[in-house]
Amino acid sequence: MVGNGKTPNGGGPESGGFSSMSRTGARRGRELNFQSLFEALPGKYLVLDRGFEIVAVSHQYLIATNRTRDELISQNMFDAFPDNPDDPAATGVRNLRSSLERVLKTKGVDTMPLQKYDIARPQEKGGGFEVRYWSPTSSPVLENGEVVYIIHRVEDVTAFAKLKQEHAGVQGQSAEWHQRVQGLEAEVFAH
Repeated sequence: MVGNGKTPNGGGPESGGFSSMSRTGARRGRELNFQSLFEALPGKYLVLDRGFEIVAVSHQYLIATNRTRDELISQNMFDAFPDNPDDPAATGVRNLRSSLERVLKTKGVDTMPLQKYDIARPQEKGGGFEVRYWSPTSSPVLENGEVVYIIHRVEDVTAFAKLKQEHAGVQGQSAEWHQRVQGLEAEVFAH
């Protein structure tokens, strides 16, 4: 069962969908609790409904975003994770919304390129926003050929993105230094 009492197959707890596995059966007398399994996945996952309301979230996603399950369940994705108001060039919300809308339209997986999408830092950790880079993929959950949920998976690639930026800066400095050396060599050999 997800946070709102519904399961990804649209039913309540009695339908068995997310919370237990009754059709294919319990193993050795135990019901399979899909909510516990989902929350314990070793990855950062959200389940969104068609209106982009968060209906389930994995523990690793909570850790990566410094949020609690109660803060996210039943929230619209873009209310829970707005753009950084201090970054006028922020495009995270617009890009992610476009990706999720493509999933609804195409009923297919949408993998986005590296995205800068800052996240709010809790007040007890200083508040404001923290710069983050993500590698997101969104996949549809189809029922009778229609998208009923979207599974949104992210990888936090902030360390990689920052390292790449530092490397580009060093390369730029190196190129500038190389040009200066060539200029000095030209002057020395000209005399």
